[in-house]
Amino acid sequence: MNPLHIFETPQLLTRAAADGFLAAAAAAIAARGRFSVALAGGSTPRALYALLAAENLDWQAIHFFWGDERCLPPDHPESNYRMAAESLLTKIPLPPENIHRIMGELSPQLAAEKYQRNLRVFWGGAPRFDLVLLGMGEDGHTASLFPGSPALAETLRWVTALEHAAPPPPLVSRVTLTLGAINAARQVIFLVSGAGKAKRLAEIRRGGSQLPAGRVQPLDGDLLWLVDQSAASLC
Repeated sequence: MNPLHIFETPQLLTRAAADGFLAAAAAAIAARGRFSVALAGGSTPRALYALLAAENLDWQAIHFFWGDERCLPPDHPESNYRMAAESLLTKIPLPPENIHRIMGELSPQLAAEKYQRNLRVFWGGAPRFDLVLLGMGEDGHTASLFPGSPALAETLRWVTALEHAAPPPPLVSRVTLTLGAINAARQVIFLVSGAGKAKRLAEIRRGGSQLPAGRVQPLDGDLLWLVDQSAASLC
């Protein structure tokens, strides 16, 4: 069973996630000269990014990617890129070329193709992120991989476009890393907070779950769950 670390408050969870980020960055830069991380959206990651902005890291060696993005302009309030930019990227001495965003302002298919090409160029082949940060929705989704989505069956591509119904209608187009890209990472860290996640988290922790978050199982890497007490209440 993959490690589950439970924290009394979301704030303690966020501090642990920051420490995990710092350790992964130090190890990757020492071993390979650079650190590649795929960022997540959501409120818990936002707090993490704000903490990281105060850290004295070798930002020149850190490359930021995204696990998923809505097909919206980069300045849209619901853009994952905008959230990361406001809370972290604009507050650190980061070279522009170290930002590898999903171009949500393009058509979904073109955005997915350009991001796939970006990954191939960066790694010279199949991607292997040093760290993938993920959240989990109350339905068990992670990144933009939702229960029942055809994107879960994608095995040939590292990036795919999809549509997902979300309030308010109509369908929202998205671009997401596939399970193949996520499961190739050296480390994956889930950040899960809130009582609304408790049922699905317990289901996944019992094993055998086909929920998207339950299908994240790195092939040759580490998987870590950082959760608060509310989310872990049924585990």
